Amino acid sequence: MPHNGIDIDQFVLLTIYPTAVFFGIGLLGKKGMICDTLKYTLQGFACIVFSIVYFIAIPHGGAQGLAIILIMFGLLLLFMARKQMIQPAASQDRTNTS
Repeated sequence: MPHNGIDIDQFVLLTIYPTAVFFGIGLLGKKGMICDTLKYTLQGFACIVFSIVYFIAIPHGGAQGLAIILIMFGLLLLFMARKQMIQPAASQDRTNTS
């Protein structure tokens, strides 16, 4: 079996780091009462930064799949931030009624 430059324990850690940052930003956003647009934007940029670092820093393409998933998730979060900026009342109505 070919070795791609990282072991499974390193790959698990590379998965945990962006997850911890993602949930940390979400927790700070909830406790700090910041708007959803800013929270989604920060989470999206964090995912994109992690993906760029993984493409550049991990040897032999060891985390390319994870980096691709992170960049797609980051772009999705930026689209969600844009939607939240355009239509903020729709999501606020849903949270007020439930």
